[in-house]
Amino acid sequence: MSGTRALRSGSLRRRTIVSVLTLVALLLVVLAVIVDVALGARLRGQIEDRLRDRTAATASLVGIVDATELADRLSAQGLAVRIDEAGGDSVVAGPSPEQLRGGPAGPPGGPRGNETPATATPGAVTVTASELSGDADLVTLRSTLSDGSTLTLTASAAGVGETLAQVRWIMAGASVVVLLLAAGAVILVVRATLRPLDEVSDVARAIGAGERDRRLRPTHPDTEIGRVATALDDMLDDVVGAEVAARAAEERLRAFLSDAAHELRTPVAGIRAAADTLVRAELDGPEREMLAGHVVREATRASRLVDDLLLMARVDRGLELSLADTDLRDVVAAEVDRARLVHPELTVRTDLPGAAVSVAIDRDRIAQVLSNLVENAARVTAGRGRVVLGIHSSGNDIEVRVHDDGPGVAARERERIFDRLVRLDPSRGGSGGVGLGLPIARGIARAHGGDVACVPAESGALFALRLPRSAIRPAQRPGRAGVGRTGVV
Repeated sequence: MSGTRALRSGSLRRRTIVSVLTLVALLLVVLAVIVDVALGARLRGQIEDRLRDRTAATASLVGIVDATELADRLSAQGLAVRIDEAGGDSVVAGPSPEQLRGGPAGPPGGPRGNETPATATPGAVTVTASELSGDADLVTLRSTLSDGSTLTLTASAAGVGETLAQVRWIMAGASVVVLLLAAGAVILVVRATLRPLDEVSDVARAIGAGERDRRLRPTHPDTEIGRVATALDDMLDDVVGAEVAARAAEERLRAFLSDAAHELRTPVAGIRAAADTLVRAELDGPEREMLAGHVVREATRASRLVDDLLLMARVDRGLELSLADTDLRDVVAAEVDRARLVHPELTVRTDLPGAAVSVAIDRDRIAQVLSNLVENAARVTAGRGRVVLGIHSSGNDIEVRVHDDGPGVAARERERIFDRLVRLDPSRGGSGGVGLGLPIARGIARAHGGDVACVPAESGALFALRLPRSAIRPAQRPGRAGVGRTGVV
């Protein structure tokens, strides 16, 4: 099952513009509804307030002005009037409610000049109760006066609907204009805002075309686009670094194969020449023995080179280690005895602690590491120098140090000598190896969770084999039971 998902790649510009314009349209609709409701309530409230004012003014004139005259005055303001007196008589004036549904009888709000102001006089009739009713076209106020009479005023509300209809048309036109202006402004703003994304895509295309040094380098890396640009720059650095590392690794591999072929060609050519001479020439005595010895030496050299190459391949693939608790002093002492036998003119001394140094290691592999380090010291001192092997504690690790009195290693060469088939200047002394001893030693040490390094020294060369005190037990490693398998990173 694939772990990737398809990226939604719709136009961000279009989605942003549509989203903003949709939001603006919704806000305009909400605004129109609010204006319509508020204005309608306000206009209807004004009509209701006018009816209350007329009722209060009329009540103050009851008993002073005749009911018929009061009704005429009120009807002149475009109102339907009905006065039910306490004695049972009724006075009706003005247009009927059905006539008012078509619109107000007079000017909107009525002729303000004919309005009768309310004058408060002692003992005047007052409004004791009022009841509003009506519908969309009419507003009716039925009021009970303190003298027992009833005053009913009805006003037309048709003008409210007409006013709201005009306002709606105005709002609709204004909304269209606002949407058009907003669309133009949003398009310009979105183009300017998303321009950095165009720069990102341009840089990506340029890098894909071969301009590996192009970078975005955002001025504000804490913003959204800044974070995207920073992540892209980091990714490009990693990709370019991986590409450079891959090319370097490929070049090293080619150089390694070339050097390995060259190293093998020399002994093979010697063996072939000596074998041809032995087969074709009739040699007896010392000459034949000399050629046979040459064949043996060259074959041994070629065999050792092949073994080293195979071991180097195993190190790369992951060594199988048989770990066991071992006293590291015994391994060092055994290597010292071997070195004295192989190189009798080499002075080998030890610097070992009195107590046992127990470490979980593959004894044979660590012995091979020490053998490679001692052989390296013997070569650089032409087999007649002095070598000191010591065991020291270093935090949570144990170090085995191999110190020789040879010409030493320059600081710039201390890491390069661990590359494969690297040999320093032959003038340092010795016959020189093929350049695999130190890489193999480091690979075995790292397989144990440690390392081998060339560290600074006052004189000669000093190599330190570092091993962890608490090695990983075989049962904790993958692979066969009792056998650990680990790789070199």
